Amino acid sequence: MQINHLKRQVPTELIEFIHKRMGTLLIEVSEIEFAMVCSTDGFELSSVSKKNIENAGKLAAVSSSILAMVHAFMGEINLDGCQSLTLDAANGKAILTAIPNENHPMILVVLSSKNVLLGQLLYLIKKITEEISKK
Repeated sequence: MQINHLKRQVPTELIEFIHKRMGTLLIEVSEIEFAMVCSTDGFELSSVSKKNIENAGKLAAVSSSILAMVHAFMGEINLDGCQSLTLDAANGKAILTAIPNENHPMILVVLSSKNVLLGQLLYLIKKITEEISKK
């Protein structure tokens, strides 16, 4: 009996597209310090940064776990389709956003300073995640 394994690797062209779009995000919103796209199973696919994030791999794994817990919580309170989670801390903000994709669902993680214009950031994140979803 032959077992077919799903090919889980994201195509290079998609990763290159993601990297370019994240670079644009970093340029358009000066308060962004770090942005990363990771797989829903917790592996970093691409990242851009203005500051050194030494534990990006661990951040990818934790982000995946947080999104899974949020989905479970949403199910318990009968809400569907959580797409984004915003964490507001004394020294900055973190936004986790699901990137739906039929073959390669992903997560966008954005870390910014506390002074970011949240509306501008959320608008650009929505625009970029829609572009990535369509690829």
